[in-house]
Amino acid sequence: MPNLPVVAIIGRPNVGKSTLFNRLVGKKLALVDDRPGVTRDRREGDASLIGLDFRVIDTAGYEDQDAASLPGRMRQQTEAAVAQADVALFLIDARAGIVPLDAEIARWLRGSTTPIVLVANKAEGRAGESGIIEALGLGLGDPVQLSAEHGEGMGELFEALLPHLEPDGQAPAEEAPEDEEFYEQGPLKLAIIGRPNAGKSTLINRMLGEERLITGPEAGITRDSIAIDWMWEGRPVRLIDTAGMRKRALVQDKLEKLSVADALHAIDFAEVVVLLLDATRGLEAQDLRIADAALQEGRALIVAINKWDVAENGSSLFNGIRSALEEGLSQVKGLPVLTVSAATGKGIDTLIKVAFDTREAWSRRVGTGELNRWFEKAVDANPPPAPGGKRIKLRYLTQAKTRPPGFVLFGTRVDQLPMSYQRYLINGIRRDLGFGAVPVRLTLRAPKNPFDR
Repeated sequence: MPNLPVVAIIGRPNVGKSTLFNRLVGKKLALVDDRPGVTRDRREGDASLIGLDFRVIDTAGYEDQDAASLPGRMRQQTEAAVAQADVALFLIDARAGIVPLDAEIARWLRGSTTPIVLVANKAEGRAGESGIIEALGLGLGDPVQLSAEHGEGMGELFEALLPHLEPDGQAPAEEAPEDEEFYEQGPLKLAIIGRPNAGKSTLINRMLGEERLITGPEAGITRDSIAIDWMWEGRPVRLIDTAGMRKRALVQDKLEKLSVADALHAIDFAEVVVLLLDATRGLEAQDLRIADAALQEGRALIVAINKWDVAENGSSLFNGIRSALEEGLSQVKGLPVLTVSAATGKGIDTLIKVAFDTREAWSRRVGTGELNRWFEKAVDANPPPAPGGKRIKLRYLTQAKTRPPGFVLFGTRVDQLPMSYQRYLINGIRRDLGFGAVPVRLTLRAPKNPFDR
């Protein structure tokens, strides 16, 4: 990946940071709402502005509160983003004017070694003129006037960023080693999902070896799905943290609905999904619903039991969870069930290794010859039924796709093939052809009858 310069967007709550972030990356990646404090963790994305390429970081609204509080922990993430950045965009709301918190942020930024570009957002029309004049008193130079929502002022922002970002000095992308198959596939896209407070953000922080994501005893801290690039034993991984998903009946707040929708979108983006359970709470019906959502999207699924270091009656708990999964997710037998501890880091290496192995099975393709030799033996061992005395003739099987693996079965009267026999074939494909517990799709196809007309 190219080594892009980094631009951080900072400011008090509700000045339009996430709107500007979405404008720069060209997608609605960050959640946006009228209420303040929507963004909590810092989100990164690749941005392009009139040919100027850079990495942009969206941060939480800066609030001057105790470091142990949730706003205080959010502020620490913002401070880390500024320290990491090549240049920071300090956003103010031109319509609201300068408030005391803006002045407090400006005092902090003047002591920073990171170059600062002052940006007056919501500057369209005449309503923001007084705020722009007030911004001159912050001691950070003339503000760049723009409207992130309407895309006005992007040319002026380009001119302000250009002296700090060298487009010609970007490092070239590293070439993938020819003998390393995992580089050819790209980074492992690994999403961590589960109910609130299962320890998803804590687990990712332990993997990274830093407090990259905000954690705490409060439920529902994570709102956006945050993707973070990481290297595990020289192999690239893209970790995706998601918001906790409660029962649908309990989700009434608009912002929580947006967070859950973002988490479901992250599942669709992922290759392998880890369902994280809380060992102190066991397996609940909501966990099965979340797992089923991942399987319905065709993602490879791993179940990890977190907080194993404080679990009681570990053996019976593990066996009970495995048994409940076999019964509740009967469409996929033999799901990997692992134990981890986000607090101590135990089991994380095993989890990542199993994730890579699972992706390999999820991406596997079987040759037509090998597939049909297996298919003939399977049909000979258990011939299809003959409903109404009419025999169902199965001709051949072919693999149409991978990721997830999909197969097409050709034959006559296949529309009458019972689901039990289809499951027999799917389970045999998984068991005998190296697909393990990944979702397998089977499509039935009958040849066209030339006498239909």
